[in-house]
Amino acid sequence: MKTCINLIIKYINNFLTSITILVSVFFTNNVQGQVVLTLKDCYVLAMASSALAGEKDTYAEISGLKEQNLSKGWLPTLDVNGSFVYNSEVIDMSSALGSLPVPGIADALRPLPHEQYKVNLEINQVIYDGGLIKNSKALEKTDLNINKKQTETDLYKLRGQINGYFFSLMLAEKQKELLNNYHNLITRRISSVQSAVENGVISKSDLYTLSAEKIKIEQQLSEIEIRKSSLLKVLSGLTGKDLDTATKFILPELSEENSNEILRPEMELFDLRKEQVAAGLKIIDSRRKPKAFGFATLGYGNPPGNNFFKDEFAPYYIVGAGLKWNIFDWDKAKNEKQVITYQQSIIEFRKKDMTESLTRLLDTKKAEIESLNSLLESDSILIDLRKKITASAGSQYENGIITATELLNEMNSEQQALISFEIHKINLALAKVEYLNISGEEIE
Repeated sequence: MKTCINLIIKYINNFLTSITILVSVFFTNNVQGQVVLTLKDCYVLAMASSALAGEKDTYAEISGLKEQNLSKGWLPTLDVNGSFVYNSEVIDMSSALGSLPVPGIADALRPLPHEQYKVNLEINQVIYDGGLIKNSKALEKTDLNINKKQTETDLYKLRGQINGYFFSLMLAEKQKELLNNYHNLITRRISSVQSAVENGVISKSDLYTLSAEKIKIEQQLSEIEIRKSSLLKVLSGLTGKDLDTATKFILPELSEENSNEILRPEMELFDLRKEQVAAGLKIIDSRRKPKAFGFATLGYGNPPGNNFFKDEFAPYYIVGAGLKWNIFDWDKAKNEKQVITYQQSIIEFRKKDMTESLTRLLDTKKAEIESLNSLLESDSILIDLRKKITASAGSQYENGIITATELLNEMNSEQQALISFEIHKINLALAKVEYLNISGEEIE
């Protein structure tokens, strides 16, 4: 009954988790059915679809079985054994008593049988185990928590992969948007130039120059579509969701202020390992404590039990209690405790090393964020200047002062400034996300 209830609860939890994921992914879809995905959605989907996702439940099942076996340590053990023994020499009381002046006593005492037959059921019951079972359960619980946290740590690494593909798609989409705007601008310019060519105002070379630029833009757009398809295919594999070019990706809203506190699952894993070795110390102490037990033997044999003077098959039983205490173990427990102390020191060294390493990464990422913020400020100034220069060049071209090639140079410079601004903007968002992932903070 308990197993059925656990299975039902597990099924309900899995069902609710699936519903939560689906709602988080599809709730923001627009009326045309376009799928809108946030970075957090990608994290959730990737972790749910990973082959490692089922490990936590499997570890829980394993731990449950081990705990059941530990609990059965309080149940009596039942052993059946049998034996046949032949003794070449046995006690013969008749020869010893034959010299007594008592008529017939020697004939009344028959010699013991040479053969002995026994079939026994032995029962042993633990009365006091020094806390060994209790502490073993505590150790098993820490093992379960470590295994779950290790799985969580492995799944956490997926975020780095998701970030790479997600922001590459964001960048490709922004480049596509800017190139489309540029393509429309060139197309309109070609239309105006074509009219001027037909009227003999402008030479055909200008039209050829603009047409060549248009073809180059179309090639770039085609390359972006191919790159997007490749990125979408990989991201679909990671998230377990079919994504296409209609999928809209949204940048997360990120705070300008970041904490230096490190909350990564690896830090919790170190703490759990310390709990594990501490539980090992309790196991050692439990083994050194005295153990009390009761026992009983139900048997059938010839001779029955210890009644060697009865030469016939008969049932018998033996009951008793015992105490076992290893009062001297040649410092074995002391050495085991020293080993655990060293293990605790190693865990502390590893935790300190990772903390220092992550702190350095956070400092580096913080400097990168400051640099990108500075670049964005200068990008904004540069874009304003480039727009003014392009507008002036357009006026000069229409007045015949500069050529179409010179105009395109200025237009390309403006386009490059816009692209650089968007690249820096997306790289800034990526840097902030990476900062959060390094520190272990959740992305909303």
